[in-house]
Amino acid sequence: MRQAILLRLRKRFLMNTGDTAWVLASSALVLLMTPGLAFFYGGMVRRKNVSATIMHSFMAIAIVGVVWVLWGYSLAFGPTIGGFIGNLDWIGLKDVGTQPGPYAATIPHQAFMIFQAMFAIITPALITGAFAERMKFSAFVIFIVLWLTLVYAPIAHWVWAYNADGTASGWLGKLGALDFAGGTVVHINAGFAALAAAWLVFGRRKGYGTEPMLPHNVPFIVLGAGLLWFGWFGFNAGSALSAGERATSAFVVTNTAAAAAVLGWLAIEWVHRKKPSVVGAASGAVAGLVAITPASGFVGPIPSIIIGLGAGIICYLAVQLVVRLRIDDSLAVWGVHGIGGVWGALATGLFAGIGITVWARPEGISVIQQLGLQVVGVAASAGWSFVVTLIILLALKYTIGVRVTEAEEEVGLDLSQHREESYTEV
Repeated sequence: MRQAILLRLRKRFLMNTGDTAWVLASSALVLLMTPGLAFFYGGMVRRKNVSATIMHSFMAIAIVGVVWVLWGYSLAFGPTIGGFIGNLDWIGLKDVGTQPGPYAATIPHQAFMIFQAMFAIITPALITGAFAERMKFSAFVIFIVLWLTLVYAPIAHWVWAYNADGTASGWLGKLGALDFAGGTVVHINAGFAALAAAWLVFGRRKGYGTEPMLPHNVPFIVLGAGLLWFGWFGFNAGSALSAGERATSAFVVTNTAAAAAVLGWLAIEWVHRKKPSVVGAASGAVAGLVAITPASGFVGPIPSIIIGLGAGIICYLAVQLVVRLRIDDSLAVWGVHGIGGVWGALATGLFAGIGITVWARPEGISVIQQLGLQVVGVAASAGWSFVVTLIILLALKYTIGVRVTEAEEEVGLDLSQHREESYTEV
């Protein structure tokens, strides 16, 4: 009894109100990213599909917000089963209370849990850009529950799960693959799920390649990109789990990489299309934010400029490749998030430890060795996401169906799926 009381007092003493406040504020910032994504995606689709597209992101908040508490958090971060997935010891947040947990000594376990919930929310929301304007809403609801359980939770466990003694328990974490804030867990995961959906399940939209499918509202896109940029500071700097030097460093490189990526995207677009576009600037910013995410706690400002510039150029070329291959990834999820995440993960291996004083590359691990570990992380997360997403969607396709009818697609998903219009004529 006396030891238990002393342990409780020690934990209370270690908890830091500043760290707790920062993680809770970061959680709110990351949550804001999903409504930001709703505007970003909503502006890119045609007028008849705006509300349906926004609804995907809003429903991700609702569905994942419940599933995460019931079993998602336990599967992703609970005590490990062979380094592959967590067990159900923490189902319904059993034993996940307001005392510090295994992931941070200075904040309540529930603070860490809700911070991670926001990552789990936005990841499936990102995928929706691949099948925008053509997925049945009923199928989407089932898909998001299955995908969170079978795809997101395992990959999160591989990369971020820890034992009670502070050692990595997920197999990729034990291997030494680096992902500070979600390059593999969020962006590669969502990007390759999107590729499986757009390429092998949904096919092209009706009229793709013969009818104009231009963004209906560029200001929405810029508003969404701005909200994403703002929220991303919680995404990356919040992943330090404390209000200190590493959070500051991550904050600085996040902004720097995003700014550099805008310049990189616009430079190549200017050469290719002869004009720099507003949508291109917004897309470039998101590409830079994606790429710096895995590296944000491991690199300094100068490497972040290289990572950002590279992201702007590489992601632009990837989007053009998808168009040339006539894969109808409606809102360029694979090109921006999948390829941006791959570049960011590999760049983490190349630049980790450079220009940063609050973290150093582990002794005995060379650049080539770390790059090899990053390749393993990329291949494992991309492969698992692609294959399991494909299985989930094919199972839905051949049971309840995943795509709306041609008539429903023609009238638009706002009316056919939700019986309401985004805009009414006065």
